Amino acid sequence: MGLSVPPLGETVSVRIIDSTSYITISADFILSPHLPDFDTIHRIPCLVFLIEHPSGRKLLFDLGIRKDWQNLAPVVANRVKELPVSINVEKSTLEVLADGGVREEDLEGIIWSHWHWDHIGDPSTFPPNVKVIVGPGFKDSLLPGYPANAEGRVLEADFANRDLLEITDSDLTVQIGQFQAHDYFGDGSFYILSTPGHAVGHISGLARTSKNPDTFIFMGGDLCHHAGQIRPSPLLPLPEIVEPNPFRHLSASPLSRIPCPGSLLESLQIPRSRKPTEPFFIPNDGYDIPQAIRTIEHAQEADADDNVWFVYAHDASLLGVVDFYPNHVNNWKERNLSKKLKWEFVRDFKGAVERILTKQEGER
Repeated sequence: MGLSVPPLGETVSVRIIDSTSYITISADFILSPHLPDFDTIHRIPCLVFLIEHPSGRKLLFDLGIRKDWQNLAPVVANRVKELPVSINVEKSTLEVLADGGVREEDLEGIIWSHWHWDHIGDPSTFPPNVKVIVGPGFKDSLLPGYPANAEGRVLEADFANRDLLEITDSDLTVQIGQFQAHDYFGDGSFYILSTPGHAVGHISGLARTSKNPDTFIFMGGDLCHHAGQIRPSPLLPLPEIVEPNPFRHLSASPLSRIPCPGSLLESLQIPRSRKPTEPFFIPNDGYDIPQAIRTIEHAQEADADDNVWFVYAHDASLLGVVDFYPNHVNNWKERNLSKKLKWEFVRDFKGAVERILTKQEGER
């Protein structure tokens, strides 16, 4: 079937920005049920997207982590210090933009997928003409910010002297798959989708990257934190043989020298009360986890569509493969990037898969 999107839209140019902010985090903090020998997720990126309309209007989708994250709203900064994470931020997104030749004053707006610290950057460093765009319910739930509200989770400085545009339920007039959406430019080139669950007002982006055929990049934000939360699915089951072999770069592992059958990965599911056609994990944290799971299920329709490239904010599979900003990625379909990267996340399961392989060999 594929993702149902209104036809005859225009296209936008998309560039994916390596914000140079990375997180290492405990796997069990964000993923459930536990997978043996998968304890830590190392060096996951905080991706940012630059969207450019043919008219020259430019948007950023997410901002990554601010360099001085200790200066987040105190209630958030103190919480981050308690999390099982390590944080490394080399540059601000503003600095990365400048390195690639885009001026901050040429931006129209910054879309926050949601208000969490690893997505909001520091809007106060942008010119006041750059608006901040947020999802439904944001203002009621999160304003006023700090210091007007001592317990505020965002900073008043993030919005001072600039427009704060909330996409409300009344703006969501377009149906895309099972999502309600807002046609931002009014010409079908870029949609803002309501993707609730992980956080209040969580939104995603859908950019039309080509016509004839229509192709799209789905910017998932924190709709999932790991590809194992959305794959496999009934629409995208594990293949008989996973190609390319996700363990091919691990020369010290026997897994690099043999094919990777889907049945071997299915063996990870049954002991953890997961079905072979269910994702390896469900979210372990979020504002409304049942809703977050429903949103993931709705997004599986896009993830299984060959003409849609689903990229979430922390998708480490892109590192070392995708040509980041200032390069464009509208040719992702021609380069077969979605298919090449679809099962790369399985490399994270090296220890668990080696354990199963050793057990199978011992039973022969």
